[in-house]
Order: sequence, then structure tokens, then C-alpha cells
Amino acid sequence: MTQLSLSSRETLLEDPPLARFAGLLGEPAAAQALIRLDRELDWQRPTLRLYGREHPIPRHQVWMGSPEARYRYSGRDFCPEAWHPEVTAIRDAVVERLADAGQAAGFNSVLLNRYADGEERMGWHCDDEPELGVDPLIAAVSLGAERPLRFRWKRRDAAAFNAWLPHDSLLLMGPGVQRRLQHALLPRRIEGLRISLTFRWVHPLSASGRPG
Repeated sequence: MTQLSLSSRETLLEDPPLARFAGLLGEPAAAQALIRLDRELDWQRPTLRLYGREHPIPRHQVWMGSPEARYRYSGRDFCPEAWHPEVTAIRDAVVERLADAGQAAGFNSVLLNRYADGEERMGWHCDDEPELGVDPLIAAVSLGAERPLRFRWKRRDAAAFNAWLPHDSLLLMGPGVQRRLQHALLPRRIEGLRISLTFRWVHPLSASGRPG
């Protein structure tokens, strides 16, 4: 398990760019953000259709952002809830940290996932929906219990690896990550609440349901 010093940056991959930052909000702000998001958001557990059957997702989530940031996933349309002030503050901290690192970024939406413990999970996937455009930049903030995000190469031409995500850390998945790798939050014997926020830019949908 990798321990990061406050405000440090670690490059996990050069190509495609994958980097981890520590100390995004600092304490006590990070702990207070975890408590506030847990208590104040309208956490939902939607069902997704897989192989012809409806299954509740193994976690709770909230889709949030600007009104035009509609998102389609596994055959369902998600309309964003309005920005919560705490989430807006975290988004601004992400943009500032990336700017300090020389990376310009803007985000009009965020998917928040709430994992009550290590048994709740996210399966293998890549964030490559058409609404995200070609080679999107995605920034993922972790609050609460530290867990590893598992990565594997789509071509299976290199070994899979873990990116441990400590409390108050930021993971930057740059252009090419979604095209070349998949990631998953696999079950672990880890106690404690974890909330993740994955910030992204969603291109508005046209009347035909395609990015306009």
C-alpha cells in the first residue's frame, strides 16, 4: 500500500498518462466533506439491464452536474442533479490542482459512488461513452477508506496493476487511458465508508440522442 506525502504527485503511467495526487483538500476539510456528502446527498441504487435481466448496482450513486450533462449508460438515461455546494468546492480544488500541475481541465458533471464497505464494488469497464468524446480526461477524487483501483490492458500485452487510492487523493486519468485500459473496484476485506467523485466533461446530446 503506497503512502503519499501531502501535496505529492506520483506518475503511475507515462503513456497513457495516469497520475496520483495526495492532499487535495487537506484536513479537516476532507473529513468534513466525506461526512457532509454521506449525509446530504440523495443516494440512489438504480438497476441496470444485463443479459436481459434487471440488477441493482452493488453500491449507491448520484449523477450531478450542469443541466445539459445528460448521460447514457447500460441502456439508461441519467439526468444530472444540481451541483451541491460541497461538490462544487471539490471540483474547483481539482481544477486548481491540475492547473498547478500544468494540466488545463474543466468539468460539467460528476458521478459520485458510495461504497459502504469493501464488499460494495464496481465491475470492469472503461469510461468511453460517446458523450465523453474522444480520449476524455477524467479526474477521480477518493474520500474515506483507502481501496485499490485495479487496471488491466485491453490488449493484455502487459501486467494488470493496482492504483491505491488513499483518503483525500486525486487520480488523473488522461487521454488514452479509457481507450487502452479497463478499471474496476474489486471486492476487498476492507472496512469503512468510501465515496468517490469522478469528474468529467459530457458533451450535450442532440435531439437524436447523440452528442451535439
